[in-house]
Amino acid sequence: MTKDLEKYEEMTFEEIKHIDDNGNEFWSARELQQILGYKEWRYFSAVIEKAQVACSQSNNSINSNFGVYTKIVKAGATTKTIIDYNLSRYACYLIVQNANPKYKNVALGQTYFAVQTRKMELTEEEYEKLSEDEKRLYRRKQTKDGNKVLYRIAKEKGVKNFDKFTNAGYKGLYNGETANDIAKRKGLRYREDILDNMGSVELGANVFRITQTEALLEKQEKPNENMATDTHYKVGKAIRETIKKLGGTMPEDLPTPKKSIKELEKERQNRLEA
Repeated sequence: MTKDLEKYEEMTFEEIKHIDDNGNEFWSARELQQILGYKEWRYFSAVIEKAQVACSQSNNSINSNFGVYTKIVKAGATTKTIIDYNLSRYACYLIVQNANPKYKNVALGQTYFAVQTRKMELTEEEYEKLSEDEKRLYRRKQTKDGNKVLYRIAKEKGVKNFDKFTNAGYKGLYNGETANDIAKRKGLRYREDILDNMGSVELGANVFRITQTEALLEKQEKPNENMATDTHYKVGKAIRETIKKLGGTMPEDLPTPKKSIKELEKERQNRLEA
């Protein structure tokens, strides 16, 4: 998947990027249609319409992100006029999120746009344009990807008791609360993932906890489980202290969203299949 994603990024999506006379980047909807695997424009135009609805619901300008125009193309021995769009990166993101993931490049595209802490596909301005639900989906993907890396590094540094290691980070960030304590406070069902029931701000704090612990563990010279676990706790506590100094809301005081990430993903899938 990683090699496929790199190929998608370097040889597919970025390869069809255009730059206008003012230095602004844009993508052709017709070209995007081809790399996503849609053979017929009528089906792809339906995806564009869904993306435009999402754009409007996020209080963003459709015209600014989906610049419609007509162009003349060859059709055998004759020519014909067709509709195309100059798409912003944000518009491409919305299209990919609303496209059918049964196409391999759509699935890769959804991953491509989600992993942003490492690759910075979306700017901060584009992130701010997302709805709260979109931000949650984005941040949740970051925590999933980040935890995979964190647990791999932790294992290399001698960690065997991963429950203790995980709870150390939560204890530091949540003033002594373990994962089970957080779940109980949120009123979650048994074994329901606490990260699936956090808002974008709370998820953001956990993304920071994960990435900073990764960075410090990489510097740990010898495998030492206690040292790694203590590092995770200290990072969580340091982030908590920073939030307090900035006058932010403590993680345990942030509201729990009404819908879980799994519910949001199911709703998105239903929309794609509709």
